[in-house]
Amino acid sequence: MKNFKSIALALVVVLSTLSVTAQTKKIDASKSTINWTGKKVTGQHEGAINLKDGALVFKGKKLIGGTFNVDMNSIVVTDLKAGQGKEKLEGHLKADDFFGTDKFATATLVFKKLVTKAPNVYTVTGDLTIKGITKPVTFDLTTTATTASTNVKIDRTKYDIKYGSGSFFESLGNKAINDDFDLAVALKF
Repeated sequence: MKNFKSIALALVVVLSTLSVTAQTKKIDASKSTINWTGKKVTGQHEGAINLKDGALVFKGKKLIGGTFNVDMNSIVVTDLKAGQGKEKLEGHLKADDFFGTDKFATATLVFKKLVTKAPNVYTVTGDLTIKGITKPVTFDLTTTATTASTNVKIDRTKYDIKYGSGSFFESLGNKAINDDFDLAVALKF
């Protein structure tokens, strides 16, 4: 009987350990979206960019990690129509004075620190790499059983994207472009 209790206790410990090990949930890139908004003195532009791949890591129901790769060549403008400046702006965004996608085809984000803010809401600090430059970024991420979402503000000048920045160039007047751009991210896994 003593051996049976020992075996039963060992089985409970093993099963408990299995239920709290980390689980990686692969992001479905085809069902996930990243929409961007860039503002300037005279208005704004909007668009989208595709996630190449990514994963969130959970321990039980708690988020403990994440990694993502973004296809920078997929950047598109959605507020302009073909023949009305869409192609020109998309080409400029891919050029060296913006994202330099010929040299830097992928941007990455690696979660470094997660703090639970509320049930299923985390304050994430991660390393964001754009144009080969890595800087920390902090944002709140909300999760469900099959989704995650966030809105992130990125200072493009930290990644050597200074074109049209009033912080670096004087006398831009109404041609100045805000240093920050916004990302609305909706992930499905």
